Amino acid sequence: AAVHAAGAGVAAVDAVMLGDDPLAFCAVRPPGHHATSSTAMGFCLLNNIAVAAAYARDRHGLERIAVVDFDVHHGNGTQDIFQHDARVSYYSTHQAGLFPNSGLRRDRGAGNLMNILLPPGSGGFRFRNVWADEMLPAIDDFRPQLLLISAGFDAHLRDPQADLMLETDDFAWITAELHALARRHAAGRVVSMLEGGYDLQALSECTVAHVRALLEGASGPRAG
Repeated sequence: AAVHAAGAGVAAVDAVMLGDDPLAFCAVRPPGHHATSSTAMGFCLLNNIAVAAAYARDRHGLERIAVVDFDVHHGNGTQDIFQHDARVSYYSTHQAGLFPNSGLRRDRGAGNLMNILLPPGSGGFRFRNVWADEMLPAIDDFRPQLLLISAGFDAHLRDPQADLMLETDDFAWITAELHALARRHAAGRVVSMLEGGYDLQALSECTVAHVRALLEGASGPRAG
């Protein structure tokens, strides 16, 4: 299952780079963003999104790949793998004081890391403000040729893993905002891979909202 999950990311990158449809969502398990290049951890065996990013970089020659992670936990493995590679920028919001206790604002890597910790109970208002004021402008400045999303839905208020208290509409909002960036800079190319999400009702609702937001934005104008 882990090999197929990582392979789905590779297939998705090929599909959006070579095919007619610029969007792909990979509904995979196990998740991946905690796995480093040498260590499995946090339910993650292989780092699916990192495999996809490395493949896009090496096979398709992309020089500006954005990995965006709104899972409630920090993707320490993704950061570890790319922290010295300026071709891949990593952007993450995650709950403070939560496993794996990494992803600090001062972590800059090769100038390609941006982490913002959110306190428990932040809710959608603070989440949206942080993305609108800081994260989205930074991604816009990077002008990614491909946008990869670590789509974790365990920040939902019903999820037992954490306490950020987001609602389904918050995930639809961030998805639409990210897709707008992809249309502006990356010809609409987005590969999204499922990460966390452990309340089955919340997971299903958020996944549907996420995919719907991608599809609803697909008819907009594309640059590049």
